[in-house]
Amino acid sequence: MAPLPCPAAASSETLPVDDRVIVAPADPAWAVRYRIEAQLLRVILSELDPGVEHIGSTAVPGLAAKPVIDLLIGVPGLERFAPYAHRLAAYGYEYDPDQERVVPDRRFFKRVVAGVRTHHLHVVERNGPLWQRYLGFRDALRADTALAQRYAQLKLALAERYPEDREAYTAGKTSFVQGVLAARTGGCSPRALTALAA
Repeated sequence: MAPLPCPAAASSETLPVDDRVIVAPADPAWAVRYRIEAQLLRVILSELDPGVEHIGSTAVPGLAAKPVIDLLIGVPGLERFAPYAHRLAAYGYEYDPDQERVVPDRRFFKRVVAGVRTHHLHVVERNGPLWQRYLGFRDALRADTALAQRYAQLKLALAERYPEDREAYTAGKTSFVQGVLAARTGGCSPRALTALAA
């Protein structure tokens, strides 16, 4: 399936993006930052009646994480979403078409402020396979403190080993994600695992 048209956001960034892998202690402010952004996104995409969920490690209370707020946006379909994608640019979100080579069924956006990533948006079909997998992994970590702590230890070790290599850091988490999802759902495709481990 060919990638759907999705305009690249205009960017006023003049600083290079700091892509070092830094895993920070859990911060209660992450939940607040999510709620603020979720309200904004529901307004921006109101015609699509989007589902908006906090995902990734910042969505798990007490879990160390890269301090980037990941939001899962569920839409009726990616074709329906395409005409609205440009609206995100006005709020600082940049579309990353390269991510579609990894996960064709997702549209990925990032916000960078003063050279630092602050938010990621993962736009997928609401209630589709990726939607279920993202939420399944998050909910497994929320439900099991010991599992979440094992994940934190893994991430800290990977961040120490690959401080300048985000791809290696992400790849190092894939088998953990695979194990969690296999226990919950009976498996997950390699492409979906890459998305979940990012």
